[in-house]
Amino acid sequence: PAAVAPGDPVAHSGGVTPVNRVLVVGGGAWGTALAMVARRAGRSVTLWAREAEVVERVNAGHENRMFLPGIALDPAITAEADLAAAARGAEAVLLVTPAQHLRSLLAQIAAPLGPDVPLVIASKGIEQETGLLLSEVLAEAGLSGRTAVLSGPTFAAEVARGLPTAVTLAAEDRALAEDLALAIGGPLFRPYISTDVIGAQIGGAVKNVIAIASGIVHGRRLGENARAALITRGLAEIGRLGAAKGGSAQTLMGLSGLGDLTLTCNSIQSRNMSLGVALGEGQSLADVLGARNSVAEGVWTAQSVGALARRLGVEMPICGAVERILHEGADIEAEIEGLLSRPFRGE
Repeated sequence: PAAVAPGDPVAHSGGVTPVNRVLVVGGGAWGTALAMVARRAGRSVTLWAREAEVVERVNAGHENRMFLPGIALDPAITAEADLAAAARGAEAVLLVTPAQHLRSLLAQIAAPLGPDVPLVIASKGIEQETGLLLSEVLAEAGLSGRTAVLSGPTFAAEVARGLPTAVTLAAEDRALAEDLALAIGGPLFRPYISTDVIGAQIGGAVKNVIAIASGIVHGRRLGENARAALITRGLAEIGRLGAAKGGSAQTLMGLSGLGDLTLTCNSIQSRNMSLGVALGEGQSLADVLGARNSVAEGVWTAQSVGALARRLGVEMPICGAVERILHEGADIEAEIEGLLSRPFRGE
């Protein structure tokens, strides 16, 4: 099976050196929340951030006021501006940078890291220029030896506050996933083990595109029936793309698929859904993005998913409509009419 069933115990494999020193690459809201997760699990944690203000405030005030205001951080979490220096001595690395920046950062950490240090992809997206999943980006960079993926229904602020959360932790090497789960997991942050690295990434990436569509439906006041139908048909699109890439249907019905889709498509807390709401209410994409300091990954993933679907011959009408609205200036009403006018078909 691709995943451990809920309630199944995770025993320590003994095959990996215990993780004590964790580096979190990315000082946004999610990276900061994961730094708190690792610290609660008893790890020594360094947070790398691109922004000097974030580094200063985390070290001096124990708060990430720019991306996660109002949440006190454990004083033992230290922030670092020099990525290469932060990587030296790390025993596990959580990659939480925006997906489109991942490749450029890998070159800075490759040399300082030992060959056996696990790299955990916690970003959700598909590289725009290549159409590669982030695990494939790591493989191209020669860093695929110990890769894992952490994904699931997670609002950063809730995780940072210690509210109960469950995620998928996937690695082709099951023993690696088990050891990482023990390194960062706890009663309030519960990793479920999977070996389906592909499925975990497809679910996490494509749900952001569907969430923009869900927001547009909300912003256009088309009703909850329409939004429920869109989410359900969006899950079908995720499943088709996942199958074409070799992912497991079981994974996409779990936390990193259905779970993440449900959360992201049903709350205005979601950056992607809220962006869709603004578009549905008539705001321009440029105005919405200009007013934010955080990344809505679905904007860039829409184009990547569209290109990947066309290359693989996968039908994804909802994602295609979002891609045209965001990147081709398509009229929202025309795209909605096009979706509603599609031929009747079997479910």
